[in-house]
Amino acid sequence: MNLRKAKGTTTIRDVARESGFSAATVSIVLNQAPLARYIPSQTKEKIEKTAKKLGYRPNQLARSLRSSRNHTLGVMVLDLTDPFCVPILRGIENSLYRASYVPILADAHNDRVRFERYLEMLLERRVEGLIVVANWMYVDINLLADLEKREIPTVVLGYDLQRGAIGSVLTDDETGAQWALQHLHSLGHRKIAFIRGPKMLADSSRRWKGIRTFASSVGLEIDPRLVLELPDLREPNSGFEGGSKATEELLRRKKPFTAIMAFDDMTALGCIRTLTRLGIKVPEQCSVIGFDDILPAAFSMPALTTVRQPMEAMGTTAVETVIEAIRASFERREYAVIHHKIMPELVVRESTRAVSS
Repeated sequence: MNLRKAKGTTTIRDVARESGFSAATVSIVLNQAPLARYIPSQTKEKIEKTAKKLGYRPNQLARSLRSSRNHTLGVMVLDLTDPFCVPILRGIENSLYRASYVPILADAHNDRVRFERYLEMLLERRVEGLIVVANWMYVDINLLADLEKREIPTVVLGYDLQRGAIGSVLTDDETGAQWALQHLHSLGHRKIAFIRGPKMLADSSRRWKGIRTFASSVGLEIDPRLVLELPDLREPNSGFEGGSKATEELLRRKKPFTAIMAFDDMTALGCIRTLTRLGIKVPEQCSVIGFDDILPAAFSMPALTTVRQPMEAMGTTAVETVIEAIRASFERREYAVIHHKIMPELVVRESTRAVSS
């Protein structure tokens, strides 16, 4: 047995010796150098077949050092436990795989120091671009200026950017909120309770704007006694407890309502838990609608009606955007920073129904 081949260290010289061509010609073909277009197709085919037969694998490290390319992308998540992140990461990973890029995943654990240290480590490893899956921390500590200084192609997911050299991808929250309220209104609900998101989240104001826009268009009165706001808690799953407590408070106020429009799915699931625990049937006595369409939404009892953020598609769009920026950078051509706004989708399940007559 040829030990060199068995260990996977077949070299270009081995392929040259076996194929009968010079090492220079073999190198041009196997490294897909620009001069390869001048080499006859029969020659290239024979060299490629020989390389495959010998088990030749290109030295990616050496190739990247020569070309300043390594086809790695940094993916920075502020909190990996956030259900919002999982489908986004699936979209990112699938797209990077198809583009022959390798992701380096970093979880900042909602800690600025950790975020900054991971950013330094990713840059030390010469990642070609960066995707940041944003949450409350990104809004709170405003890392935009720091990222812009790095001059590395960057796309932020879930945060509305209209400045600088950083691209962005987010859902049209305002339109999604309008669709959610329109759904409840079409079912005859007029006494609707609202649980707003935390003030520190940009999503909260955008969704509330959508609610007010639709309410104004149909003359729907929003009773301030039926409006509550989640506290500025910094845990991704705190909305569940917040929704539960908010529902208890709404019931204590003894102001009748037939539906609850929650800030997000975790909040809505907390609402359903409290209503069920107190003997109020969902949706027979109270409809509940959420926002996001995280995985548990489809498996709750009852299954949750919600506004779906196309999270996998958002991840895919982020990858396509940052890779195009990377190509433009290496090709030294102008590239306009893109801010994508993706349309959501209303998903009607079992937690909403028409008002009982």
